[in-house]
Amino acid sequence: MSAAAEPGILLRLAGPLQSWGERSHFNERDTALFPTRSGVIGLLAAALGRRRGESLDDLTRLSITVRTDRPGVLLRDLHTVGGGLPAKATVTTAEGKKRSGDTGTLLTHRSYLADAAFTLALTADDTGLLTDAAAALASPHWPPYLGRRSCPPEGPFLLGHFDDVLHHLVHLPIASPPPAHDTRGIEFLSDRPLDHLPAPEGSTRPDTETGAHPAGEVNDQPLTFHPRHRAYRARPLYRRTLHLPAHQHTGLGTDHLRTLTAYLNEHLNQPEGSPR
Repeated sequence: MSAAAEPGILLRLAGPLQSWGERSHFNERDTALFPTRSGVIGLLAAALGRRRGESLDDLTRLSITVRTDRPGVLLRDLHTVGGGLPAKATVTTAEGKKRSGDTGTLLTHRSYLADAAFTLALTADDTGLLTDAAAALASPHWPPYLGRRSCPPEGPFLLGHFDDVLHHLVHLPIASPPPAHDTRGIEFLSDRPLDHLPAPEGSTRPDTETGAHPAGEVNDQPLTFHPRHRAYRARPLYRRTLHLPAHQHTGLGTDHLRTLTAYLNEHLNQPEGSPR
């Protein structure tokens, strides 16, 4: 059964480094292996000029479906915080005091995804919300970043507004080298069932999940980004793998960008595309 066409926005999240905190705590900063709902909604809120304490109720109505073009490589880096500063400028302790002596320098471990690339479809029942989000992403109030401020996206970032966004999420050129065999499994992740994802003929396998049921839970649905009262709740995570044709994998660098540009010029509602 084919799903009805849905309007939505396509984003390309790619860059040297990304980091999507999942269970980050104090000096250990982890990353999920894909863009989280909290990270993407935070990106949209920043583009709209929302401050951290403002309501997210409208943005949390957006559905996010992720296509993993390149999973990237997990990288763990050592950072120091507070070194070489006078005592009054060092990191404050949980008791509100200042550290002294050798304890003024903290060691932290931070994880990143290196050389990863994802394509995201944003959908919602509210067409006005999609229009506002697309306008903000085209001309953001605050610059977007891929989970952390030190991780800016490479262009193109906003791919455009489409009438049948899930169809294009599946068929858009993939930023990876052509596989040695005819097809390569590409993973899709979403906050809603994926059994109605418009899968091309021959892209499914009888022994793979259809994505109709949750594969697990992720604690990344933001309730508030207030600096002192950040809160999240769990939501279901749906997964599905499609084996897409080898010709859809259009390489890296300029080879991929040329193919992507040609595709967008043919299918995009707004031919000017992304300004990034």
